[in-house]
Amino acid sequence: MTTPIRRTCFVLFVLGLMPLAASAAQELPTSATASFEALDTNRDGIVSKHEYDSDVTFSNIDGNHDYRISAAELESILGPQEDGTPSAADRIRTADRNEDGELNDEELRRAAEMRFQWLDTDHNGELSLAEMKSGFGIPAQRP
Repeated sequence: MTTPIRRTCFVLFVLGLMPLAASAAQELPTSATASFEALDTNRDGIVSKHEYDSDVTFSNIDGNHDYRISAAELESILGPQEDGTPSAADRIRTADRNEDGELNDEELRRAAEMRFQWLDTDHNGELSLAEMKSGFGIPAQRP
């Protein structure tokens, strides 16, 4: 799996969108196991906070490099909205604290941190495959 896809997996997982990414133009993981493998870059069987990093992800998704992730940028990864699924704008709204319709670095980091803490049920600072599976497909709630 290429690094840009691995990076994209992170932001989609943070926003609770991985199950819906199957329709994306890129070939993205569509299972908890595939997402876990994509995020576990050092292949040690755990996903550390470092591997769950948003810096690289943000720059990968921020296509116009304006330090903001727009609905259009997210839609370019997810593909067009399908019937019965939230739009890219709806998905961004989940983590959009200042309600400007875009995600800035701080909003993405906050959402990532909250998602990581929620998934880390044994509170050891690492995610196991079992923890990843327990939260897979459950949409992120507004932080």
